[in-house]
Amino acid sequence: MKRRKFLQTLLTILGSTAFVSFAYPLLRFLAPPSGEAKTKKLILGKGEVPIGAAKDIVFNDVPAIIINRPGRGLIAFSRVCTHLGCLVEYEKDKNRLLCPCHAGVYDLEGNVVSGPPPQPLPKLPLRVEGENIVIG
Repeated sequence: MKRRKFLQTLLTILGSTAFVSFAYPLLRFLAPPSGEAKTKKLILGKGEVPIGAAKDIVFNDVPAIIINRPGRGLIAFSRVCTHLGCLVEYEKDKNRLLCPCHAGVYDLEGNVVSGPPPQPLPKLPLRVEGENIVIG
């Protein structure tokens, strides 16, 4: 094989590889996702979260927390801080959620009280059906 033919073949292979590496992600971005959304329901007993307490759970592969607020009822949040993705911790004695990484503070409604988080914690859909807590 002559040098010129070898270089043409090599450039064709490299060019094809470069084209596919750009075209495939573009097509994946433009094409709608197939299948149904990956949402499930999580059912817990009301007794698992007594008044004033919290329970850490995993919902749809996301760490979450359910808090039974005295006088205000149940609420569920993602535990992933909106600043850099650390997991927030519930501080029962101070009635708040604290991000240990950069001292971001959230109230029991998920709103930012202080620190660097740019947005409130995402709330999860929660309803009470009889003696069960249904999330999702």
